[in-house]
Amino acid sequence: MPDRQDLSRFALPPNFRGRSGPVVFLWQIVQGSLFACSPQFAHGWRCFLLRAFGARIGRKVIVRPSARITYPWKVAIGDYSWIGDHAELYSLGPITIGAHSVVSQRSYLCAGTHDYRDPAFAIQSPSITIGDEVWLATDVFVAPGVTIGNGAVIGARSSVFNDIEAGVVAHGSPAKVQGKR
Repeated sequence: MPDRQDLSRFALPPNFRGRSGPVVFLWQIVQGSLFACSPQFAHGWRCFLLRAFGARIGRKVIVRPSARITYPWKVAIGDYSWIGDHAELYSLGPITIGAHSVVSQRSYLCAGTHDYRDPAFAIQSPSITIGDEVWLATDVFVAPGVTIGNGAVIGARSSVFNDIEAGVVAHGSPAKVQGKR
């Protein structure tokens, strides 16, 4: 019998996904077809689909068709923000992206983790907050529970495990502040 990690004891908390199984499944079908197969220029169509599933999407938001969003009802994106190709919003917990912000291609916002100290490997869903006028360059990883302040820039291929203050440039793994924007 396992003593550190016994996955036979794992259980999702009630209503963890925030919607019923059929709604989750319907979103998966819509995301894999109507969303993913839409033409690049059909930003309004993809925003419509996200809103139809409960996402709070601002004006003139651009979401690329290859972006993936686990649970749109747990996502809020501010006016004029962009979500790049192959970006992943793993929204087990709430993800909020401010106005005029960019989540560049292949970035991964991870609002889900497990308690590795618990043998039942309990699932957790700390929120992620990306401020206004933030730029996450290509292939940035943002860990659960992180807040990135307004106007910050996170350099390409960085991993952000702690909050980043407003108005700074940070990069690396783990991301470290390099100076002011």
